[in-house]
Amino acid sequence: MINFATKFTRNFYKKMFNNQKSFINDLPIVVKNLILINILMWFATIILPDSIKIDLRSLLGLHYFGSQNFKPVQIISYMFMHAGFEHLFFNMFALFMFGSVIERTWGAKRFLIFYLVTGIGAGLVQELTLYIQIQNAQAGLSPVMLQEVYTKGANVLAQGMNYSDAVVGKLNHLLNTPTVGASGAVFGLLLAFGIMFPNMPLFIMFIPIPVKAKYVVIGYGLLEFFFGVANRSGDNIAHFAHLGGMLFGFLLILWWKKRKTNFYN
Repeated sequence: MINFATKFTRNFYKKMFNNQKSFINDLPIVVKNLILINILMWFATIILPDSIKIDLRSLLGLHYFGSQNFKPVQIISYMFMHAGFEHLFFNMFALFMFGSVIERTWGAKRFLIFYLVTGIGAGLVQELTLYIQIQNAQAGLSPVMLQEVYTKGANVLAQGMNYSDAVVGKLNHLLNTPTVGASGAVFGLLLAFGIMFPNMPLFIMFIPIPVKAKYVVIGYGLLEFFFGVANRSGDNIAHFAHLGGMLFGFLLILWWKKRKTNFYN
């Protein structure tokens, strides 16, 4: 998702590699454990379905609150599930790059609170987005067809199929396809990094010149808003959830500053 480095972090981690301690042990405690948990959960999604027939992505991914598969715990557990290795890699890479710097600046407790709040906030925004999309998709459908989708749609998707009618199929996809990934929290970290180090030069893939962090944050925010409004659902990316992570991150930082708490531990 995000694949860029900074001069600051390159020098920072070069020193870490030169230490006598191992690279893993030098990672801040929360970032290290978050990465390990996400990796373990990804391995579990590969192993468990074949061994005991459990689909962890469906069980722990965030379903629409009107779905029969929705569970309240999913608002947290979805952050630790990923759709594939590439999805996991880029999210963990961003967590490593930005999260390590932010945790060392804020401290473990404040960083963990921020990570969870932005992830939960992203999930709540995704639920709101799904509500609007589902209300539009089911308009005009008969009560019988709605009952069919709400009661049997999840089983249809579990069998690798969907309804042939485009509108009904879209409704079933929105209703019963879970949202997974740490991207919402990662976008919250990106926003925090941009606020804390606005003029830090970032090197973005395919762009040969450095871009200041504040412009990267603004650029990513505008892109996510554009793709979200354009409703390009074919990419299977929860664009408004990403914006939700940034929004809740901004509000939390604003609240901390308003309370005049020790912003930097």
